[in-house]
Amino acid sequence: MIYTLIFGSRVQGLAGVSAKAWILLPGGFNFQSSELAKIGFLFSFAKHLEILKKKDKINDIKSLVYFGIHALIPVILTHLQGDDGAAIIFICIILFELFIAGLDAKFFLIGLALFAISIPIIWNFGLAPYQKNRILNMMNPEADPYGMGFQQLQGKISIGSGGFLGSGLFRGERVERGDVPVQASDFIFSVAGEELGFVGCFLVITLLLALIFRIFYVAKSSKDYLGVFTCFGFIGLIASQCIFNLGMCLSFLPVIGVILPFFSAGGSSVICYYLGIGLIQSIYISRNKD
Repeated sequence: MIYTLIFGSRVQGLAGVSAKAWILLPGGFNFQSSELAKIGFLFSFAKHLEILKKKDKINDIKSLVYFGIHALIPVILTHLQGDDGAAIIFICIILFELFIAGLDAKFFLIGLALFAISIPIIWNFGLAPYQKNRILNMMNPEADPYGMGFQQLQGKISIGSGGFLGSGLFRGERVERGDVPVQASDFIFSVAGEELGFVGCFLVITLLLALIFRIFYVAKSSKDYLGVFTCFGFIGLIASQCIFNLGMCLSFLPVIGVILPFFSAGGSSVICYYLGIGLIQSIYISRNKD
């Protein structure tokens, strides 16, 4: 990720979006380093938690300081890249792993209170103008239907146009015209809504929930803390990506450039998610070993 900050490729998007989050590989391929870092981080943070859990020091103040330093590294790096969507996902991984590790609830409440107090500071000094506009337009995309609200509004129209059964796979007129920007990745759910309808959307969500529950089962069968914490870190990754992606497609959350795992197009993310699945499989395979 540090290499990306120095030598990476910058992508200019709409309304002031500027992210330097990709490495140009031979052959013209782009690799998003934060996707690989998510998998590496959920494992390294799990190892950190395992060491302190065995020493019964999860709730020590000194341990919390070390947690904070460990956690801030990827969050700050992704923020510097201009990819705050990835930074939010890292925070979700952190919260999932800390919760399952047994961090005292008072620390979560203190963190929530500090976040609430800092909202005015974040709004005035931490967010770019386009990010503020996305939050405001999320509440009412119809207010700017040809500008900031265009993507979410068109996404909702596509989802609603599919009705109960949809227009049929590869038969969506709006999909063929490309009415929804970035429909192959960030707004893939709008394609499912138009072509597969309510039934297809329900199936997509059901498959993702089944995967999450299966990982939860693997966590329960794990023989050590490292396996449990790694599983829950991956659950945090998958669950948070799903929530934010579906939320922005349905205008419940602002657009933050988060894809839908295993459905959205994207080479970096697909490779890294399957790497994560490989880690989960290795935990399951070793559950009965001494």
